Amino acid sequence: MRFVTRFLVGAGVATLLALGAPVAANASTETAAAPAKATSTVTPPYFHDTWGPYYSANHKAEAEGEVTVHKNSYKKWYWKKYSKVVKKCYWKNGKKKCVWVKTWHKKKVWKWVHDYPFTVDSKLTNHKWWGKWRFHCAWETFKVVNFDDSVYYKSFKNCTKHPKYYSFDGKDAKAIYVQVSRGNPNEPKGYFGGWEHVYSQA
Repeated sequence: MRFVTRFLVGAGVATLLALGAPVAANASTETAAAPAKATSTVTPPYFHDTWGPYYSANHKAEAEGEVTVHKNSYKKWYWKKYSKVVKKCYWKNGKKKCVWVKTWHKKKVWKWVHDYPFTVDSKLTNHKWWGKWRFHCAWETFKVVNFDDSVYYKSFKNCTKHPKYYSFDGKDAKAIYVQVSRGNPNEPKGYFGGWEHVYSQA
């Protein structure tokens, strides 16, 4: 069963209690609480999950791994323009006249902005590293869809009999998919599996 954890913040505090010892035989025993010591904390990931295993169409290539996403929040300052109606008066022909005039002003305000750095780790296994040169390598190709719907790809290969481990980082992915296939040392050539789910932001 896949296990997903989504957390926003995490904190822990350790408290040390010290017991005061009697200073004389007839002294009463006292209990004193020592000041709490600050402990370092690590913010848990916004998202962490395993993916795979996924296979090429002929099951000779296999990929699996983990994806970890964090959430960073910070204040972004910007100028906000707003209108204000003010009363302006003037004298004309010895009489005071007033009109309401719309004026524009700006002020510096802030809003919360979030970004989501991620890391994808993979284990790529080649179950058939011998035979025809055209198909003796295992390939995995990742497709990353950004928040603005732009797309980029990351590809890795394994032409040996031992598993290979890969990792890549990015930021602000709306979805990540992987396709496992077979190929030569230069490029994937065939037996393409489907685009399989690695991560998507709900």
